[in-house]
Amino acid sequence: MPAARPPVPERGLLAPLLALALLAGLAAWSVLALQPPSPAPADAPAPSFSAARAFEHVERFAAETHVAGSDAHQRVVDGLVSVLTDLGLDTRVQNAVGASASGPGAAEMARVRNVVAVLPGTEPTGRLFLVAHTDSVETGPGASDDTAGVATLLETVRALGEGQPLRNDVVVVLTDAEEACLCGAEAFAASHPLAPQGGVVLNLEARGTTGPPITFETSRGNTGLAARYAAAAPHPVASSFAVEVYRTLPNDTDFSVLLARGFTGLNTAFIDGNAAYHTPQDTPSRLDRGTLQALGENTLALTRELGDADLTDLARPGDVDATYFPLPSGLARYPGWLVWPLAGAAVLGVAALAVVDRRRGSSLPRTLLGTAAAVVPLVLGPLGVVGLWQLLVLVRPGYASMLDPWRPGWFRLAAVAVVLLVVLAWYALLRRRLGAPALRTGALALLAVLAVVLAALAPGGSYLAALPALAGVLAGLLPVWSRPLRLVGGLVAGAVAVVVLAPTVSLFFPALGLAGGAAPAAVTTLLVLALLPVVEELSPAGPGRLRALAVPGVAAVLVVALTVVGIAVDRFDQQHPVPSQLVYALEADTGEAWWASTESQPGEYTSRYVGTPRTLPHDYPYLAGGAVAVGPAEGADLPPSTVEVLEDRVADGRRTVTVRVRPQRDVRLVVLDLRTDGGRVVAARAEARDVPDAALGQDRLWLTFHAPPQAGVEATVTVEGGGPLSLRVVDGSDGLSGLPDFEPRPPGVDAAGTHSSDLVVVGATTDLG
Repeated sequence: MPAARPPVPERGLLAPLLALALLAGLAAWSVLALQPPSPAPADAPAPSFSAARAFEHVERFAAETHVAGSDAHQRVVDGLVSVLTDLGLDTRVQNAVGASASGPGAAEMARVRNVVAVLPGTEPTGRLFLVAHTDSVETGPGASDDTAGVATLLETVRALGEGQPLRNDVVVVLTDAEEACLCGAEAFAASHPLAPQGGVVLNLEARGTTGPPITFETSRGNTGLAARYAAAAPHPVASSFAVEVYRTLPNDTDFSVLLARGFTGLNTAFIDGNAAYHTPQDTPSRLDRGTLQALGENTLALTRELGDADLTDLARPGDVDATYFPLPSGLARYPGWLVWPLAGAAVLGVAALAVVDRRRGSSLPRTLLGTAAAVVPLVLGPLGVVGLWQLLVLVRPGYASMLDPWRPGWFRLAAVAVVLLVVLAWYALLRRRLGAPALRTGALALLAVLAVVLAALAPGGSYLAALPALAGVLAGLLPVWSRPLRLVGGLVAGAVAVVVLAPTVSLFFPALGLAGGAAPAAVTTLLVLALLPVVEELSPAGPGRLRALAVPGVAAVLVVALTVVGIAVDRFDQQHPVPSQLVYALEADTGEAWWASTESQPGEYTSRYVGTPRTLPHDYPYLAGGAVAVGPAEGADLPPSTVEVLEDRVADGRRTVTVRVRPQRDVRLVVLDLRTDGGRVVAARAEARDVPDAALGQDRLWLTFHAPPQAGVEATVTVEGGGPLSLRVVDGSDGLSGLPDFEPRPPGVDAAGTHSSDLVVVGATTDLG
């Protein structure tokens, strides 16, 4: 009979609990360090930025909805010209037509009024362009998007006037029609005399009402600009990973247009508080003054930094992007050429750790199994957060059309707890079978592989995996006979992981919302996997499944508690309404009319008007290309636009038709839907501006013209080959009041933040023969 094993002494919990508390405190510090400062008062020193002074501009210029082409927008333009002129800048209004191709056979154009003001430099090496857009969406006053950006530039220019003149020219460009089609920026880049030589751009945007301003996009080869940003910005919140992610997205701002024209620069936006974005709730009272202060202090500091710099090289795209990310005390930054060496070092380090583990008694097959097993929580963690969101939508159907709830904080913590539950349960179940070293090294191997993958596909994000992997390897190579040494090593490795990954988790949740919570959940999973060495010290030294499951049990309790608190805290009311999206469409030729909604799950109010999703018999702006929820409507007495043929001639096998389309009511946009029978559109113009070539060459041209002139839109189209032509015109206005059977939304329900909310479209077809 073999001798009985001596009992394995229980491990003390105080030291590992203290280590976890320190890491939790570091995580909190890393996240809180991102938050904006307190707003400066109106009597702050004149050369400094004051959110109170800037907010006066927000209140003035976001007092009402001011969509491009509206009388309200004209009042905004006039007021901005007055303010900038009083500040001593040479201020002009650029009246132009902007154009962009939105795909084969489709283009968007707009009549724009850009405000351009120049502050001359003393000895210019180039131009610094400060850019924000003046128009709001159709459904709200746009206090955050983008009056906050406009006000920031006005206060920045005022503060500049209190200091020494800058070396370089500073050009303030307040664009029009950004919300419609980025057409103001396009018109500036295409035809303004200050644009051809290019320069460095600081673009200010918003996709929410609060949170830290994030520099989320740069021109390529950003090493020089990143260095200037790190040196100057007092509140540096920027990540090269965010730059990589944004480059893969279809999203665009004015900055995108300027980059395509050869400008360089930085794009900054604040993104939390998304529930109010593009809605009637984007009012001055909801704008976070601390956010405005951070945006302004960064903008003023960067303007002074770049205004006195040699812009010769900075105004040209560079060859290499830098890697950078926020720290509690600033911005960590290293050159792009280090990405592959660090990723390679992480792989080699994990291989060395696997060899050491083998000598310590953990076989290589176990390590390989641990690596494969690490994929499980990386999949299940994000799926768990997706499931949490689906549960919340089930409890609160109003969330279905939202990116984020009104008060998402508790739910975000619940999502983190879901990831904790998944990873810790996975660890507790596999620890006895594979052993702690195999799971720890397997997790680090997964990080190292991700570092290599990111180095190849998104170099600016490789640090997220490479640095925690390297720190974990170094901790794992420490001798295992000393528990204090193990704890210190785990604490240091965990600290690196927390500093690198926690800010990304914090920024990703508002960026993608709980509806897109899978991505921030994946980063959270990497963070928890990197903390396994410290978690191991809470596990029993010998048999004891009850204690092994205690830690994930705590996480399960947290998930439930945080979710319940979130549901109790976040309720819909008049200040935090349920979003509702509704369109009225009328086909004037037949008198048919429909209510339509793009809500994936129409709410109680919207369901009064729409039912089963289907494709409408005609295409309408923002509703074309797929099934939407539709319901019958009574035809309203709304006159369609008239079409007058000004010229129709045939020459050299091509037919050229010029028409004038006159809306018969106050509209925001007009769509000219030209169709040919077997031919193709080879040229087109509207209001003396060519339609981009990328939209031509098809048998159909869908041309959307925003902010049309009162006299109508004059358009010329040249068609090659084919038979008869037809022109269907659809015009669109805002506001459903007065339509048959329409009932105003009840308290607690309001227009959703989409360009088609409360849109009225009227279509009619003209046979051009």
